[in-house]
Amino acid sequence: MTFSTEVKNEITKLESTKLELISELSGVVRNSSEIEPHIKITIENNSVARRIFKLFKDIYEVTPIITVRQRYGFNKGINYILEIKHKNNEILNDLSIVDKNGNYLNIPKTYIVNDEELVRAYLRGLFISTGSINDPKTSRYHLEFIINDKDYANYISKLLNDFNLNSKVIKREKNYMVYIKEAEKISDYLRIIKAYNAVMYFEDIRIYRDHKNMTNRLNNCEQANMDKIFLTSSRQIKDIEKLKEYDIIDLLDEKIKEVIEYRLKYPEVSLQELSDIITSSTGNKITKSGLNHRFRKIREIVKNIENK
Repeated sequence: MTFSTEVKNEITKLESTKLELISELSGVVRNSSEIEPHIKITIENNSVARRIFKLFKDIYEVTPIITVRQRYGFNKGINYILEIKHKNNEILNDLSIVDKNGNYLNIPKTYIVNDEELVRAYLRGLFISTGSINDPKTSRYHLEFIINDKDYANYISKLLNDFNLNSKVIKREKNYMVYIKEAEKISDYLRIIKAYNAVMYFEDIRIYRDHKNMTNRLNNCEQANMDKIFLTSSRQIKDIEKLKEYDIIDLLDEKIKEVIEYRLKYPEVSLQELSDIITSSTGNKITKSGLNHRFRKIREIVKNIENK
């Protein structure tokens, strides 16, 4: 199962208000349907097909006709085709796909995305109908939507960028692709559409990859001082963890406990930076040399305990 499929399966199980469901369905119908001579929606995901079926039935009291077809060739799989042959004009007008005269609307009317929750719902409908997202385990971060109209693609990009997602639009063959490349922005998008399980998975992998990349950069860095800071801090924290293990931190004097507290709070900073932080935070001036002295005392305490 792809990561895109997992995200779609998750968001199709969300509970929403009727207005939010209308906005979601509007995003689906606009991006995955033919509307002549009647509404015909083609979906590859079973959970999405069930969601769309339920929305039409609950909101408009119509029961879509479902046809299941096998796909062959390179893109093997199953297509779920939902056809709605009743109340078409009423539904399309309500979903802001056409106006009252039956004319197609390139951009939905404002009531579809009239507040933040409706925008979130609309973006959910957009994703389950035409969205795709790379698994963060792969070599690159990428979220995209394939859209067949330039004005609508720019409209979607603006909706996304109202959330500061830095989306872009490019031409792709006969269509347009709206995409996001930055890992942090993709994670934000998943939060926006309330795919919270996907966010947790995405962030776990992203943090792991970022940590791995950081380690690689440190290993390859020509500036030995950066390595020294990292190794020194790691050794100090390791000593502190030993003191925790031996349950003797409470027995130490206040000055030693102070540097332990701040080293654990700021594990990545150098001794000079740590001395500046402690001086600024406590009002008690301490030099880099004074800090170093206290960490040597901690090291001596750990060695003495281990020797015993």
